[in-house]
Amino acid sequence: MSQDLKAAYKTVMDDHFPERMEVAFGDGPARQTLVYEKASWLIDGVKKGLRYGENPGQEAALYRLVNGNLALGGVTCLQPGRALASDVELLQSGKHPGKTNITDADNALNILRYLTERPCAVIVKHNNPCGVARADTLADAYARANMADRLAAFGGAIALNREVDRETAELIVENYAEVVVAPEFAEGVMDLFGKKKNLRVMRIGRMDRLAEYDGARFVDFKSLMDGGLVAQWSFVPQARKKEDLLPARTQYKGREYAVNRQPTEREYDDMLFGWLVEAGVTSNSVLYVKDGVTVGIGTGEQDRVGVAEIARDKAYRKLADRLCWERFRTPYNALTDVDAKAELDRTVAELRGGLPGACMVSDAFFPFRDGIEVGLREGVTAVIQPGGSERDFESIEACNEHGAAMMFTGQRSFRH
Repeated sequence: MSQDLKAAYKTVMDDHFPERMEVAFGDGPARQTLVYEKASWLIDGVKKGLRYGENPGQEAALYRLVNGNLALGGVTCLQPGRALASDVELLQSGKHPGKTNITDADNALNILRYLTERPCAVIVKHNNPCGVARADTLADAYARANMADRLAAFGGAIALNREVDRETAELIVENYAEVVVAPEFAEGVMDLFGKKKNLRVMRIGRMDRLAEYDGARFVDFKSLMDGGLVAQWSFVPQARKKEDLLPARTQYKGREYAVNRQPTEREYDDMLFGWLVEAGVTSNSVLYVKDGVTVGIGTGEQDRVGVAEIARDKAYRKLADRLCWERFRTPYNALTDVDAKAELDRTVAELRGGLPGACMVSDAFFPFRDGIEVGLREGVTAVIQPGGSERDFESIEACNEHGAAMMFTGQRSFRH
């Protein structure tokens, strides 16, 4: 019997999750309860929830917090009525959203809430950012984020922190995207998006107040394979401005070590930008940023040297693809002109993947100098990392040998 393998992706699951869910903490008078209601949309006259979960065949439901004022250990939960990703207005459904569309959009918002001062674009794929950029205009921010990793941006979730104007929309429809999330859409934009029938367009009313969510905490639930749960307060990065950073120094066997050079203002900007993007990247991770744009993002590796190398190698590959696209309107991997490809390779090698002058960001300390040297050898001039290794002196010595600046955050930024 033949099987239509494509049909599974078109199937809409009828979920059996209840309309209301409660999570109680404690007993008796001390009992505190969080109350959730299931979210749904009216699509073609039919009320529908999530399309399916992470894979076809997995029933799923989206819930928004509607009641409860949880406070534990001096930490207070985000108040009900301030929903973002769980309260999207679906302006264009295409194939209406599944679980991954919502969680991708949510992680983009998780990053954007720390980057509200300038127009910013975050493109997320498989719950990790593949391109993040800020600029003076939204169109420029999106163009930079898209070209930071044009290949990975294919089929991604795009989140924008300003009203989407026609110029930005015209750039978006040149590519294939799954989701566009923004606070508002200018006149004529939805007509453009309407040409992309499978594009999900989501408006989030409170998105223009994202700065209010900077530092907000919520209970983060992690499910175990046996049905158990780990509950933790959500992560909040503490370093927001250069005054929050610590000069890289340490003591080892009675000797004082300190980085010789302080960052420039541009390096400070990239350090803080990269550190806040890091809050949305799966650990172990290392990323490189330059002039407010991600250059290479390495995610989810088991060793820090390896992930630094992956981020470096991605910087080289993505630059090759960007240059190829700009010159020939052809992806690098599809370029058949051997001489043209060789010339591109020479250019990328000379530019060292665009890494000279970049900032290197690590979500945890470098236990030895071999990890940090991956970036320093490519011309990285500034490093931001938590610090706290017994051998921080090795990283400090490496930076001093290369004339690089380094600052500590004093806080790890793991995300699993």
